[in-house]
Amino acid sequence: MSRPDPRRQELHDTIRSTLTLLNARLADRPKRDLPAQALPSLLERCRQMTEDTARRGPPPVRLVHHLACTGGTLISRCLAALPNVRLLSEVDPLSQINEKVMFVPTDIVRLSRKASRPVSSEVETQIFRAGLEVVRQDCRNLGLDLVLRDHSHGAFDFGSYRPDRPTLREMLQDHMPLRSLVTVRHPLDSFLSLVKMGWDKHFVPATLDEYARRYHLFLDRHDAFDMLRYEDFLEDPRAHLRQACATLDLTYSDGFTELFQAFTLSGDSGRSSGRIGARPRQPIPDQMEDQRQKSENYAKLCARLGYEG
Repeated sequence: MSRPDPRRQELHDTIRSTLTLLNARLADRPKRDLPAQALPSLLERCRQMTEDTARRGPPPVRLVHHLACTGGTLISRCLAALPNVRLLSEVDPLSQINEKVMFVPTDIVRLSRKASRPVSSEVETQIFRAGLEVVRQDCRNLGLDLVLRDHSHGAFDFGSYRPDRPTLREMLQDHMPLRSLVTVRHPLDSFLSLVKMGWDKHFVPATLDEYARRYHLFLDRHDAFDMLRYEDFLEDPRAHLRQACATLDLTYSDGFTELFQAFTLSGDSGRSSGRIGARPRQPIPDQMEDQRQKSENYAKLCARLGYEG
């Protein structure tokens, strides 16, 4: 039998005390001002809300999955601007990116990896889950919605692809309730941006065809979840963020269009404008145009995502 939540009981006691005081004051006022008999319904509504919350169980951790240079930073900034959202940006406890950096005093996962007797990747995952559980409980105490922006680049576009390497969702799915959203962008535009940043050198060969092949692997591991296309979001931000909120079980507010500029996230390497809207495509080099015409992986990827090649 579960023990009663002392915080819930404290809330009920506070409401009862407040209603008692209000009803006592209202007894001396004309009935036309405010009917005292209506006030107890407030307590009933609060009781119903707490019972509904108990039945639903703990709130989910929301995951947003995307590859680098696909517009994920802008969408994540807009999510961060929603009421009561706490967003952690670019999460991947098994990442090998910037592994040569030795000074990481606040990163217990990487410190354990670099220890005199290093831990296994399984232990790294356990450390990550334990730390996340502290953040998750703090969110529950404060009434915040926790969103993790998945840094999928390290698993799919950095070094050799390892099918046995768990994704962020796979690390968490047996330990807490989750909601997932996948965001994508036209693969030619995202690859052009990747080349501009020099991040195409993170995998071999650094070609559009290889990028498309890895994009398929990313989609294969996340094909069960709702998808948001970056271009659709730019065309109608409010409608598509509202739908994203329904997918992630977040509270939607139109105010994100004015507030998102105040949020700076890691990985914010592309768009600097405070306006949400489409921009011209980057010039396509002749060599890449040739790859575009010949790549079967790229053609299949465009068809899979609903884009023209």
